[in-house]
Amino acid sequence: MPRSFQGAKRGWLLLPLGRRHPTRFRPTSFPSQLAPNHAPQYTKPPANHDTRNGTRESSRFARSVLEGSTVALISLLGLGLGGYAYSLFYKKMVLNKIENAFKAGYSSNELVSLGRIAYGTHPDMVERILEKENWVPREEQPMIDSIINGGMRGRYHFIIGERGTGKRSLILEAMRRVGGDGIAMLEAHNDLEVFRVRLGKAIDFEFHEDYIGSLFSIRGPRDSTPLLDIERALNKLEKVSLRLRKSRGRPLLLIINNIHFFKDDAAGQGLLEILQQRAEIWAGNDLVTVVFTSDEHWTLERLIPHSTNMNVISIRDIHKETVTTALKQYRAKFHYEDVPNSILDEVFAKVGGRLIFLNQVARSSDMLATCNQINKKEKTWLLNKCWILGDSMDDDVEEQQKYCAAAMVLARALVLREASATTNHEYKLPEIPLHESRQIITRADYIQGFDHINVIHIDFNGMVRADSVPMQNAFREICTQEGFEEHLRATLNRLDELESLSRTREVAFRDPPQYEGGKVPVQTYCAKL
Repeated sequence: MPRSFQGAKRGWLLLPLGRRHPTRFRPTSFPSQLAPNHAPQYTKPPANHDTRNGTRESSRFARSVLEGSTVALISLLGLGLGGYAYSLFYKKMVLNKIENAFKAGYSSNELVSLGRIAYGTHPDMVERILEKENWVPREEQPMIDSIINGGMRGRYHFIIGERGTGKRSLILEAMRRVGGDGIAMLEAHNDLEVFRVRLGKAIDFEFHEDYIGSLFSIRGPRDSTPLLDIERALNKLEKVSLRLRKSRGRPLLLIINNIHFFKDDAAGQGLLEILQQRAEIWAGNDLVTVVFTSDEHWTLERLIPHSTNMNVISIRDIHKETVTTALKQYRAKFHYEDVPNSILDEVFAKVGGRLIFLNQVARSSDMLATCNQINKKEKTWLLNKCWILGDSMDDDVEEQQKYCAAAMVLARALVLREASATTNHEYKLPEIPLHESRQIITRADYIQGFDHINVIHIDFNGMVRADSVPMQNAFREICTQEGFEEHLRATLNRLDELESLSRTREVAFRDPPQYEGGKVPVQTYCAKL
C-alpha cells in the first residue's frame, strides 16, 4: 500500500514529500469523535497578551470619546450658528416691520382717528363726508400741511390750544392729503406701561415679546422698566430713519397727541425728557419730525427750559367773520335755510368760534336752543366744581373751599377786566397775565388745577383767559347775579376765621384744689403743673 494511504488510515494525510501542512492538516482540526486520542490541549497565552488587550481597550475608549466629543461640538456649533442666524434674521425683521409701519396707508390708530373718512370707498362719498366734516376753513391748515408733508424741517413742533379748537382735525386732514405716508400717530396716557404698548403698536415694535428665545427661559414679571422699553423702541426707530433717509428724501413723522395726559411727577417728567431729547436730536439731523399736541400749559413749561429746535403753534378759536360766513353757507346747503345775520351774531356771542361747539350748532335743528344748552352745561360744570359755601361752611372743607374761592375770585377778575375793556368789532375773551392771576388769587399752585379742569386756559404767551366763550358767559352770569359779592365776601371771611382758629392756641386756667389749711397759692400750683 502506498505510504500516503497508510498515513491516512491512521488519521494523517501525508504529502508526497512527507511534510505536514502547518494548519490544514493539524490533528486538532478534526472532530473529537474521529480522533479521540488527539483532543486539543490548552496552551498558555503569551506573556504580553494582557498588555495588548489593555492597549486595545484604551484606544477603543479614546476613539469613542473623540467621536462623542466631535458630535457634541458639531451639534453645539450648529446650534450656535442657527441661533446667531435667527438673531440676525429677527433683528432685520424688526427693522422691516417698523419700516413697513411708516409706508403709505393708515394704521389702526390712524383709522380710528380718521373715522368714517377712511372708510369711504367711492370718491363722491369721501368728498361728501369731507364737505360736512371740514366746513369751516382754517387759517392754520397750510402750516400744518407743511409740517406733515415734510416741507418744514429742522424743527419739532408743539401744538397747544384749548379743548375743542380742532388740533386733531387739522392734523388728520393733513395726513389724509399725503395718504398717511411716513406717519405714525399715537395717544398719550398717564400710565407708562399703557404708553409703552401704544408706542409699540404705532411703530409695530414688539419689545422682543415675540422673540422665540424667550421660550427657553421662564420669565416672571417684566425685567425692565417702561422707560427703558420706550428708549429701546426709539433706538429702533432711529435705525429705521437712518435707513430711509436717502430713499425717502424727507424725515419720518411721529405724532403724540394730548401729552398733558402724562402725570406731572418724576416718571412723567422723565418720559417728557426722553421724548424731547430724541425730538431735538432727530430734528437737527433731519431724521424724524416729532409733533406734540397739548391742552394744558404745564407741559409747555416743562419743555421750554430745554428746547432749542421747538416750534410752538397756538390754535385759537375761529374768527367771527369766518364763522358766520361758513355757518350761513352750511345751513343753506344742508338744511336749506337762509339764516339772518342777527341770528348768526347771537350764535357767535353764545358759543364763539370754538369748533366743537360750532359742529353741534350747525347740525342741530334749532341753533339758539343748542347754544343755550351748551352754555347751561358749562355753567353747571363750573358750579359743580368750584362753587363756594358761604359763612356756614364746616372746617372739614377748608382746603377745598380755598380752591373754589380762588376760582371765583379769578372769574370775577376776568368779568371786571371784560367790563373795563373797550369793545371792538371782533369779540375777544378778556385776558390776564399769569403772574398777575397768581397775585389775584394769592396762590401759585391753583392755576394749573383750573387749567386741568377746563375752567381757564393759559396760552403759550402766559395769558390767562376763560376756557371758552360759554365759560366766560358762565363767569359773567354768576358774578353779576344778586348777592354774589356778599356771598363771596362771607366765604372769604369764614376761611380767614378757620385759618385763624387753626393757628391759635388757647391757654385755660382752673381753680387750684382745696386743702384743709386753705388754698394753695397760684404760683405753687402753676409750678406743679
